[in-house]
Amino acid sequence: MLIDHLGTLFFALAVLHTFFVGRLRDLSHRFPKDSFAEGVFHLLGEIEVVFGVWAAAFLGLMAWREGLAPAVTYLDGVNFTEPLFVFVIMAVCSTRPVMDLARALIVGVSALFNKTLRTPLIHTEVFVVLTVGSLAGSLITEPAAMTVAALLLNSMIHTKNPRLLYLLIGTLFVNISIGGSLTPFAAPPILMVAKTWGWDFSYVLTHLGWKSAVAVTINSLIFVLLFRGPLSEGFYTLKHLSRKEGGPPRVPAGVTLLHVLFLLGVIIFAHHASVFMGLFLFFLGTVEVSKRYQTPVRLKESLLVAFFLGGIIVFGPFQTWWLKPLLVSLSDQALFVGATLLTAVTDNAALTFLGSQVESLSESARYALVAGALAGGGLTVIANAPNPAGYSILQNRFPGGSMNPLKLLMGALLPTLVAALCLWLLPSF
Repeated sequence: MLIDHLGTLFFALAVLHTFFVGRLRDLSHRFPKDSFAEGVFHLLGEIEVVFGVWAAAFLGLMAWREGLAPAVTYLDGVNFTEPLFVFVIMAVCSTRPVMDLARALIVGVSALFNKTLRTPLIHTEVFVVLTVGSLAGSLITEPAAMTVAALLLNSMIHTKNPRLLYLLIGTLFVNISIGGSLTPFAAPPILMVAKTWGWDFSYVLTHLGWKSAVAVTINSLIFVLLFRGPLSEGFYTLKHLSRKEGGPPRVPAGVTLLHVLFLLGVIIFAHHASVFMGLFLFFLGTVEVSKRYQTPVRLKESLLVAFFLGGIIVFGPFQTWWLKPLLVSLSDQALFVGATLLTAVTDNAALTFLGSQVESLSESARYALVAGALAGGGLTVIANAPNPAGYSILQNRFPGGSMNPLKLLMGALLPTLVAALCLWLLPSF
């Protein structure tokens, strides 16, 4: 039991560490460039390494207390499939053929809205990225949707308005968290319980999916309306970027199709690491062969995000001792609110997985747990597995090159409230 408490303590220290990454990076600049001290503080100021560093420290302590063999046995039993999948899907989706296809689809849908409703193009494109991009997560999985949407938004942004940027990423994180709930396989919190509880496509769509689609639309609309002026001044349109870039040769349809087939293969075998990692190695060969039509694959960023998620997963089992009793002691409404808040300090998929181990949960309590986990998935970087991917892509747009966790929380409050109200108040069919 002591090791469980230590696991919780180290996890809490890691969460606390995330609030000081900006200060640690600033502190690194006080030391001579390329010195050991500068390197250490700069490393500790990277949010992607926080949980991995604390997980390594905890495993070292575990090896010292329990022995090396038990620590290694525990680590061997941890399932790292999700971090590996996020690494692969981020790398695949960051390639130029996939991004060009996504951009063409967004531009096409935006042009249709623009002509039909006569809405301003930049506002329409941002709205479509936040809605269509997020809801696409129900088909291509949430990590893929986050990568594509974040990369598109990153290319469009040229503003330094912190209020706009924090509400933008808060809206994106919340929309991605709930946008994968139209199907039972795309959102990690639903995936963790769907088989155990018998939640099929019909159940998920009628109980969670359509409500989430409403919330995604409202959140995107609120953001666009709140920042009508700043959007016009601080964002490029995707059409403008296409004309501006103009230099690289057009990607042949065959190369794009091959990339899409690899992407589909990775998604289909998302729970079989040996398969999708093998596909990824073949994919890297394809990228090398077609390098004339490529931009550099985001391997470093993808690995850092995987490292971040791996650290969180190491701590997961050691939170059972306090989470399980808490879940069974709450009423449905309290469970919904509690799950929304708890998700901010623990991965929402881990939270629903623990709930799936409690046999006494009623059907209404099960819904409350999953709905709350989805609604709270945008409050922090650690709340939902795809969030670190979005953070990694967009962090350089923020003052100082990193996001303030408290400001991210504040930026996500309004879209989280919208999501919570839709998921709790709208009827199920």
